[in-house]
Amino acid sequence: MLLTIDVGNTNIVYGLFEDKTLVHQFRVETDRGRTADEYAVVLRQLLAMHDVATQDIHAAIIASVVPALTDSMAKLVQRAFGSEPLVVGPGIKTGMPILYENPREVGADRIVNAVAAYERFKGAVIAVDFGTATTFDCVTPKGEYLGGVIATGIQLSAEALFARAARLPRVEIVSPPRVVGRNTVHSMQSGIVFGYVCMVDGLVDRIRDELGYPSQVIATGGLGSLIAPLSRTISHYDPDLTMVGLRLLYERNSAP
Repeated sequence: MLLTIDVGNTNIVYGLFEDKTLVHQFRVETDRGRTADEYAVVLRQLLAMHDVATQDIHAAIIASVVPALTDSMAKLVQRAFGSEPLVVGPGIKTGMPILYENPREVGADRIVNAVAAYERFKGAVIAVDFGTATTFDCVTPKGEYLGGVIATGIQLSAEALFARAARLPRVEIVSPPRVVGRNTVHSMQSGIVFGYVCMVDGLVDRIRDELGYPSQVIATGGLGSLIAPLSRTISHYDPDLTMVGLRLLYERNSAP
């Protein structure tokens, strides 16, 4: 099995592949205070719950946007599975030219998503990842990483509203029954959800206008399942896009 690790600001997602099939996926909260040993204990417990033996895992690849945890994840793999993980970063073979002014500034997760999205459509694509931040990553028809947009994530936006508006309650982030709310909860949910949908569609429209060629739009990330069905520009939703991208990068870097 191949272990894929996506270290985000809010969650760490572990994936297990048998050949090209994602057979298991685990999600744990990102805690910068945990040691590699503590993360190893948690992962071993998750594997045991699904009857997966540590010796079944032969390799691992890591994409991290939390520098403080990158080394911890590498040590986790070394200690738990006795192998050296591949870490997404400068020098890795992506098969995708990076047209960013400074390629080293591009987050590992953004490159991973772009690689997976282009592999799926074999043409121009915009990958929208709904995480702590919402990122829009553009790939040209030739398969080049062009750049993109980084916006505040929907959960982060909502938390700012809850924290700074004293009379507004904390509400669940779900789609309300209508745009025009008839009570405070529905009014807030409308602003959070439909307001975010309009932001996504507006940005995609502007990106397409600027690019000048048609692009597919694929979404991923936890809250993507909420936003994608309400969006007129998002045509595909794949919760496993980042995991698939990590598998592809591992294959490109392990091929003889």
